Amino acid sequence: MPTSIPKQELMMSGHAACAGCGAVLAMRYVLKALGEKTVVSVPASCWAVIPGNYPAEVLKVPMVYTPFAATGASISGIREGLDIEGKEDYNVVGFAGDGGTADIGLQALSAAMERGHNVFYIMYDNEAYMNTGIQRSGSTPFGAWTTTTPIGKDRTFKKEKKKVVADIMMAQGVPYVATASVAFPEDLIRKVKNAKEIKGPKFIQILSPCPPGWYHNSEDTIKVSRLAVETRVFPLYEYMNGKFNLYKTNKFVPVEEYLKIQGRFAHLKEDEIKEIQNFVNERWEILLKKEGN
Repeated sequence: MPTSIPKQELMMSGHAACAGCGAVLAMRYVLKALGEKTVVSVPASCWAVIPGNYPAEVLKVPMVYTPFAATGASISGIREGLDIEGKEDYNVVGFAGDGGTADIGLQALSAAMERGHNVFYIMYDNEAYMNTGIQRSGSTPFGAWTTTTPIGKDRTFKKEKKKVVADIMMAQGVPYVATASVAFPEDLIRKVKNAKEIKGPKFIQILSPCPPGWYHNSEDTIKVSRLAVETRVFPLYEYMNGKFNLYKTNKFVPVEEYLKIQGRFAHLKEDEIKEIQNFVNERWEILLKKEGN
């Protein structure tokens, strides 16, 4: 069966990521879409340790390490420096997790987007601060267990809804915004290539399951990613030059099927699962209306 996935590999074997890491797949597919003329800026995150100890490396493109909050500022400076050198054909990519994007790095991200730099910002969304021990982030969904939202007798799991940074970027008027999943690599690569055609800031949020943080089997990463889309927990969409397109799956799966294969949701009661289903249904209707406008 023909595939649109490029054969070129710009990520090498031998990384230090956990088995089944969704963030590794996200990086691999993004680089396949962008090619060799790419510079990646990574803040404190899982991807800051995935390459291993110096002088180990796993990417065939330059990687710049930056402070946790500074990804937006880092890619702005790299872009301006490359342009001065006449290297406008290079792609500049910020590759940050949800903690460094939805929380700590949100100001720098918003500022970079507002200034209009010709950069990519890729948020690999594993829905918690996984590198430092599975602490709750703004992107952690309602109902999830984390080490800072333990269950216990008080049932203090995450009580707030997930902050969807891609929605914020659309509201800010970023020319290209998309969500993607490692379970749909052709779609992910197509979106990165579409973004490459836009001169200006681009933002893509990629759901990247974390087996130790989500408490699912390492071999189930793609299954979990696919269920997130099929249950509409993580809708796939593309916003380009003011036009919004929402991906509709061939089948609709109840949200319980997504929740039950992850240990971080094992404590949920029937009424809490129904509450999550209602959240999902309400957001889906909002996105359908947005597509109709």
